[in-house]
Amino acid sequence: MSIKEILSAAPVVPVIVIDDLEDAVPLAQALYRGGLRALEVTLRTPVAAQAVKAMKEAVPEAYVGTGTVVDKASFDASVEAGADFMVSPGVSSELLALAKGSDIPFLPGAATPSEAMELAAQGFKFLKFFPAEAAGGTAMLKSIGGPLPQVTFCPTGGISLATAPNYLSLKNVICVGGTWMLDKTLIANKDWQAIEALARQASEVN
Repeated sequence: MSIKEILSAAPVVPVIVIDDLEDAVPLAQALYRGGLRALEVTLRTPVAAQAVKAMKEAVPEAYVGTGTVVDKASFDASVEAGADFMVSPGVSSELLALAKGSDIPFLPGAATPSEAMELAAQGFKFLKFFPAEAAGGTAMLKSIGGPLPQVTFCPTGGISLATAPNYLSLKNVICVGGTWMLDKTLIANKDWQAIEALARQASEVN
């Protein structure tokens, strides 16, 4: 299993924050039924690692990974949780060393041509472009694509259902990350059918 295979599974990777562990399994099931095959659970809450384990058990066909992997502690927590992949908003020398020593597919973050060049030189050809909208959006990615055609991005940060197609039309974009299908009110109300409908809409973006 490669990071390319995971990112190719659907046009959108939902970036999930789990506050209540009870929501993890029905949310993962709704997203997967809606056609979103790769699920990124951010390590921003105390129950995140447990949520990854629960999701993987309940939806074994999905790729369940971790996001906000920023240091050795979050890297180790991802390994312990059995993450299928890891995503970082940026990089550090410590994190790169850990990623290179692991078999788990890793998607490091970059926001500038220099960062993209350095990561490409280290062997990472698929990168997270973050924060996408704040860092220049599609115009920035088009500009980077000229001199760095060997790098492919998953832009994340501020992307909506309306703007996702603009990113997905670029040659150097494999998928986008987003949160718009994770409506907090719907989750609080446990309206999994509505979440599934939003996921389906996202899975059909092109």
